[in-house]
Amino acid sequence: MASTTALVLIHGGSHAGDCWDPTIAELARIAPHVPVLAVDLPGRRTEPGDLGRLTIAECVASVIAQIDRAGFDRVVLVGHSMAGITLPGVAEGLGAQRVARLVFLSCSIPPDGKAIVDTISGALAFVARRRARKGGISKPMPPLIAKRAFCNGMTAEQVEFTLARQYPDSSTVIVEPVHRDLPPVPRTWILIEQDRALSPAKQRGFIENLGGVDDVVSLDTCHDAMISKPAELAEILLRYA
Repeated sequence: MASTTALVLIHGGSHAGDCWDPTIAELARIAPHVPVLAVDLPGRRTEPGDLGRLTIAECVASVIAQIDRAGFDRVVLVGHSMAGITLPGVAEGLGAQRVARLVFLSCSIPPDGKAIVDTISGALAFVARRRARKGGISKPMPPLIAKRAFCNGMTAEQVEFTLARQYPDSSTVIVEPVHRDLPPVPRTWILIEQDRALSPAKQRGFIENLGGVDDVVSLDTCHDAMISKPAELAEILLRYA
Protein backbone atom coordinates (compact mmCIF):
# COMPACT_ATOMS: atom_id res chain seq x y z
CA MET A 1 0.00 0.00 0.00
CA ALA A 2 1.18 3.52 -0.80
CA SER A 3 1.82 5.56 2.34
CA THR A 4 1.38 8.95 0.63
CA THR A 5 -2.10 10.15 -0.22
CA ALA A 6 -2.61 9.51 -3.93
CA LEU A 7 -4.33 11.74 -6.46
CA VAL A 8 -6.99 9.92 -8.47
CA LEU A 9 -8.10 11.82 -11.58
CA ILE A 10 -11.49 11.03 -13.13
CA HIS A 11 -12.24 12.39 -16.60
CA GLY A 12 -15.50 13.79 -17.91
CA GLY A 13 -17.59 13.25 -21.02
CA SER A 14 -15.97 12.93 -24.46
CA HIS A 15 -12.62 12.38 -22.72
CA ALA A 16 -10.48 9.56 -21.36
CA GLY A 17 -7.68 9.34 -18.84
CA ASP A 18 -5.12 10.75 -21.27
CA CYS A 19 -6.67 14.23 -21.03
CA TRP A 20 -4.79 14.53 -17.73
CA ASP A 21 -1.34 13.85 -19.27
CA PRO A 22 -0.14 17.50 -19.19
CA THR A 23 -1.15 17.87 -15.54
CA ILE A 24 0.40 14.50 -14.63
CA ALA A 25 3.67 15.65 -16.21
CA GLU A 26 3.60 18.78 -14.03
CA LEU A 27 2.76 16.77 -10.91
CA ALA A 28 5.72 14.48 -11.63
CA ARG A 29 8.00 17.49 -12.09
CA ILE A 30 6.89 19.30 -8.94
CA ALA A 31 6.23 16.37 -6.57
CA PRO A 32 7.48 13.07 -7.99
CA HIS A 33 6.80 11.32 -4.68
CA VAL A 34 3.01 11.80 -4.94
CA PRO A 35 1.28 8.80 -6.54
CA VAL A 36 -1.12 9.70 -9.36
CA LEU A 37 -3.72 7.60 -11.18
CA ALA A 38 -5.75 8.86 -14.15
CA VAL A 39 -8.52 6.33 -14.67
CA ASP A 40 -10.31 5.41 -17.86
CA LEU A 41 -14.06 5.04 -17.39
CA PRO A 42 -15.63 1.92 -18.96
CA GLY A 43 -15.59 1.83 -22.74
CA ARG A 44 -12.58 4.13 -23.09
CA ARG A 45 -9.15 3.02 -24.23
CA THR A 46 -8.09 0.00 -22.16
CA GLU A 47 -11.08 -0.18 -19.77
CA PRO A 48 -13.77 -2.56 -21.08
CA GLY A 49 -17.41 -1.53 -21.06
CA ASP A 50 -20.52 -1.16 -23.20
CA LEU A 51 -21.04 2.55 -23.79
CA GLY A 52 -24.49 1.89 -25.22
CA ARG A 53 -25.77 0.51 -21.89
CA LEU A 54 -23.39 2.02 -19.39
CA THR A 55 -24.60 2.89 -15.88
CA ILE A 56 -23.24 5.19 -13.21
CA ALA A 57 -22.81 2.18 -10.91
CA GLU A 58 -20.54 0.54 -13.49
CA CYS A 59 -18.44 3.69 -13.68
CA VAL A 60 -18.16 3.78 -9.89
CA ALA A 61 -17.20 0.11 -9.67
CA SER A 62 -14.59 0.54 -12.39
CA VAL A 63 -12.92 3.48 -10.65
CA ILE A 64 -12.85 1.71 -7.28
CA ALA A 65 -11.37 -1.41 -8.91
CA GLN A 66 -8.63 0.66 -10.56
CA ILE A 67 -7.81 2.35 -7.25
CA ASP A 68 -7.62 -1.02 -5.51
CA ARG A 69 -5.40 -2.46 -8.26
CA ALA A 70 -3.07 0.50 -7.81
CA GLY A 71 -2.82 -0.35 -4.11
CA PHE A 72 -3.83 3.07 -2.79
CA ASP A 73 -5.14 3.08 0.76
CA ARG A 74 -5.90 6.82 0.93
CA VAL A 75 -6.79 9.11 -1.96
CA VAL A 76 -7.84 12.58 -3.05
CA LEU A 77 -10.56 12.11 -5.67
CA VAL A 78 -10.52 14.68 -8.46
CA GLY A 79 -13.40 14.75 -10.94
CA HIS A 80 -13.80 16.87 -14.05
CA SER A 81 -17.06 17.91 -15.70
CA MET A 82 -19.38 14.88 -16.10
CA ALA A 83 -17.34 12.99 -13.50
CA GLY A 84 -19.56 14.85 -11.05
CA ILE A 85 -22.04 11.98 -11.31
CA THR A 86 -19.34 9.34 -10.65
CA LEU A 87 -17.26 10.98 -7.94
CA PRO A 88 -19.87 10.79 -5.12
CA GLY A 89 -20.43 7.07 -5.63
CA VAL A 90 -16.70 6.39 -5.57
CA ALA A 91 -16.39 8.36 -2.34
CA GLU A 92 -19.29 6.46 -0.81
CA GLY A 93 -17.83 3.14 -1.90
CA LEU A 94 -14.37 3.87 -0.50
CA GLY A 95 -15.60 5.57 2.67
CA ALA A 96 -14.24 8.44 4.73
CA GLN A 97 -11.25 6.44 5.98
CA ARG A 98 -9.85 6.14 2.46
CA VAL A 99 -10.94 9.48 0.95
CA ALA A 100 -8.98 12.48 2.16
CA ARG A 101 -10.82 15.04 0.01
CA LEU A 102 -13.14 15.44 -2.96
CA VAL A 103 -12.09 17.96 -5.61
CA PHE A 104 -14.72 19.00 -8.14
CA LEU A 105 -13.17 20.59 -11.22
CA SER A 106 -16.06 22.39 -12.94
CA CYS A 107 -18.34 19.37 -12.43
CA SER A 108 -21.91 18.66 -13.49
CA ILE A 109 -23.95 18.09 -10.33
CA PRO A 110 -27.68 17.51 -10.92
CA PRO A 111 -30.06 17.88 -7.97
CA ASP A 112 -30.37 14.64 -6.03
CA GLY A 113 -32.84 12.38 -7.83
CA LYS A 114 -32.34 14.17 -11.15
CA ALA A 115 -30.07 13.47 -14.12
CA ILE A 116 -27.55 15.51 -16.07
CA VAL A 117 -30.09 15.82 -18.87
CA ASP A 118 -32.36 17.67 -16.44
CA THR A 119 -29.73 20.43 -16.24
CA ILE A 120 -29.82 20.85 -20.04
CA SER A 121 -32.57 22.71 -21.85
CA GLY A 122 -34.00 22.82 -25.35
CA ALA A 123 -33.07 20.65 -28.30
CA LEU A 124 -29.97 19.22 -26.64
CA ALA A 125 -32.06 17.62 -23.90
CA PHE A 126 -34.51 16.17 -26.45
CA VAL A 127 -31.70 14.66 -28.53
CA ALA A 128 -29.99 13.26 -25.44
CA ARG A 129 -33.13 11.51 -24.20
CA ARG A 130 -33.93 10.11 -27.62
CA ARG A 131 -30.43 8.74 -28.08
CA ALA A 132 -30.43 7.19 -24.62
CA ARG A 133 -33.74 5.39 -25.31
CA LYS A 134 -32.10 3.76 -28.30
CA GLY A 135 -29.14 2.70 -26.20
CA GLY A 136 -26.95 4.69 -28.54
CA ILE A 137 -23.35 5.72 -28.26
CA SER A 138 -22.49 9.39 -28.68
CA LYS A 139 -19.89 9.94 -31.38
CA PRO A 140 -16.86 12.09 -30.59
CA MET A 141 -17.76 15.75 -30.53
CA PRO A 142 -17.21 17.54 -33.87
CA PRO A 143 -13.90 19.45 -33.76
CA LEU A 144 -15.42 22.93 -34.14
CA ILE A 145 -17.89 22.33 -31.31
CA ALA A 146 -15.25 20.73 -29.08
CA LYS A 147 -12.88 23.61 -29.75
CA ARG A 148 -15.49 26.17 -28.74
CA ALA A 149 -16.66 24.24 -25.66
CA PHE A 150 -13.31 23.11 -24.30
CA CYS A 151 -10.44 25.08 -25.80
CA ASN A 152 -10.99 28.85 -25.61
CA GLY A 153 -7.72 30.57 -24.76
CA MET A 154 -5.57 27.52 -25.46
CA THR A 155 -2.39 27.58 -27.52
CA ALA A 156 -2.49 25.94 -30.94
CA GLU A 157 -0.58 22.97 -29.56
CA GLN A 158 -3.02 22.55 -26.69
CA VAL A 159 -5.99 22.71 -29.05
CA GLU A 160 -4.42 20.03 -31.23
CA PHE A 161 -3.78 17.86 -28.17
CA THR A 162 -7.38 18.24 -26.99
CA LEU A 163 -9.05 17.56 -30.33
CA ALA A 164 -6.92 14.45 -30.86
CA ARG A 165 -8.30 13.02 -27.61
CA GLN A 166 -12.05 13.18 -28.14
CA TYR A 167 -13.76 9.83 -27.56
CA PRO A 168 -17.19 8.24 -28.05
CA ASP A 169 -19.32 8.47 -24.95
CA SER A 170 -22.37 6.97 -23.27
CA SER A 171 -25.84 8.39 -23.90
CA THR A 172 -27.34 6.45 -21.00
CA VAL A 173 -25.54 7.87 -17.96
CA ILE A 174 -26.69 11.41 -18.68
CA VAL A 175 -30.35 10.40 -18.31
CA GLU A 176 -29.83 8.26 -15.20
CA PRO A 177 -30.97 9.91 -11.94
CA VAL A 178 -28.24 10.41 -9.36
CA HIS A 179 -28.56 9.62 -5.68
CA ARG A 180 -25.81 10.97 -3.43
CA ASP A 181 -24.83 9.90 0.05
CA LEU A 182 -21.47 11.57 0.48
CA PRO A 183 -19.21 10.56 3.37
CA PRO A 184 -18.10 13.35 5.73
CA VAL A 185 -14.92 14.37 3.92
CA PRO A 186 -13.72 17.85 2.89
CA ARG A 187 -14.84 19.15 -0.50
CA THR A 188 -13.12 21.63 -2.80
CA TRP A 189 -14.57 23.22 -5.92
CA ILE A 190 -12.24 24.53 -8.61
CA LEU A 191 -14.28 27.19 -10.36
CA ILE A 192 -13.25 27.67 -13.99
CA GLU A 193 -13.83 31.32 -14.75
CA GLN A 194 -13.74 31.18 -18.57
CA ASP A 195 -15.67 27.92 -18.91
CA ARG A 196 -17.94 27.86 -21.97
CA ALA A 197 -19.21 24.33 -21.33
CA LEU A 198 -20.28 25.00 -17.73
CA SER A 199 -20.46 28.71 -17.02
CA PRO A 200 -19.37 30.07 -13.63
CA ALA A 201 -23.04 30.77 -12.83
CA LYS A 202 -23.96 27.18 -13.62
CA GLN A 203 -21.04 25.93 -11.55
CA ARG A 204 -22.27 27.90 -8.55
CA GLY A 205 -25.69 26.31 -8.98
CA PHE A 206 -24.03 22.91 -9.02
CA ILE A 207 -22.24 23.76 -5.78
CA GLU A 208 -25.66 24.40 -4.24
CA ASN A 209 -26.95 21.08 -5.62
CA LEU A 210 -24.01 19.40 -3.93
CA GLY A 211 -24.93 20.95 -0.59
CA GLY A 212 -21.95 23.27 -0.49
CA VAL A 213 -18.18 22.85 -0.35
CA ASP A 214 -15.46 23.72 2.14
CA ASP A 215 -13.54 25.96 -0.23
CA VAL A 216 -13.71 27.37 -3.75
CA VAL A 217 -10.55 27.95 -5.77
CA SER A 218 -10.80 30.03 -8.93
CA LEU A 219 -8.82 29.25 -12.06
CA ASP A 220 -8.94 31.72 -14.94
CA THR A 221 -9.03 29.39 -17.93
CA CYS A 222 -11.24 27.26 -20.16
CA HIS A 223 -13.16 24.05 -19.43
CA ASP A 224 -10.24 21.69 -20.04
CA ALA A 225 -8.03 23.26 -17.38
CA MET A 226 -5.95 20.11 -17.09
CA ILE A 227 -4.65 20.86 -20.59
CA SER A 228 -4.71 24.67 -20.72
CA LYS A 229 -3.24 25.35 -17.25
CA PRO A 230 -1.52 22.13 -16.14
CA ALA A 231 1.09 23.74 -13.89
CA GLU A 232 -1.46 25.91 -12.08
CA LEU A 233 -3.83 22.97 -11.65
CA ALA A 234 -1.02 20.74 -10.39
CA GLU A 235 -0.11 23.33 -7.75
CA ILE A 236 -3.72 23.46 -6.57
CA LEU A 237 -4.08 19.68 -6.36
CA LEU A 238 -0.82 19.31 -4.45
CA ARG A 239 -2.25 21.42 -1.63
CA TYR A 240 -4.42 18.44 -0.76
CA ALA A 241 -2.11 15.47 -1.43
